Amino acid sequence: MNDRVKVEITDGVADVRMVRTDKMNALDDAMFSALIETGEALKTTKGVRAVVLSGEGRAFCAGLDMGSFAAMASGERNRGAADGGTLLTPKRSAGGSNRAQHAVMVWREQPVPVIAAVHGVAFGGGFQLALAPDMRFVTPDTRMAVMEIKWGLVPDMGGMVLMRHLARGDVIRELTYSGRIFDGEEAQRLGFATRVCADPLAEALALAREIAGKSPTAVRGAKRLIELAETPASQHDILLAESAEQGAVIGTPNQKEAVMSNMEKRAAVYAD
Repeated sequence: MNDRVKVEITDGVADVRMVRTDKMNALDDAMFSALIETGEALKTTKGVRAVVLSGEGRAFCAGLDMGSFAAMASGERNRGAADGGTLLTPKRSAGGSNRAQHAVMVWREQPVPVIAAVHGVAFGGGFQLALAPDMRFVTPDTRMAVMEIKWGLVPDMGGMVLMRHLARGDVIRELTYSGRIFDGEEAQRLGFATRVCADPLAEALALAREIAGKSPTAVRGAKRLIELAETPASQHDILLAESAEQGAVIGTPNQKEAVMSNMEKRAAVYAD
């Protein structure tokens, strides 16, 4: 828990909330740090089986803090600087991210399913952050935008890595070139929202609890397979990975427990 992000873990579900409510959870240096530190810690937290990422207050995340734009305009931050380091810094995460990208991509790198519960606005960096989780539940009136063009910028927090798996190339181009705002209903039609609902947080937590009740070894294996299938991996490599993941779970205590609990019509008790 810090002044930007709070975490509560209950029954295998990590409820992660951005809490900079006075600024609509805008991304400042402290928020970047909090998102990275929280995400990295959760990767290795024993007992976490699903994660829900949301923002408290009026919005999920309004994007980059206005103070950053003012610094750009004044020349305080030069063309090669971003959030305390150069954009092309050789100091990158294992996945290839600079610091700002890492704050987003760390949520894609979680070994367990992550659900974003989105309301209010998700603009610019906030939109890119919403794309990192496995799923996005949004309200019908959520306002979203690839807004960087408004400020003379390009999406550079993992957006191009994430959007390509969700929407057609021409859709990505239209939204990126125009910066047009669209709502939750359109987001679902375009592929950016998984579910449109009145209370995304409640529904995301409900699904997370359901996932947490499944075999954690099978869920993690399934996530690895889906991620591989989204890469340019060959059919041969994907089929081989299916066999490897299945071989790794068959006959394990958790797999036996899944079978026995279903046969005995009782709740399963899995080991992490």
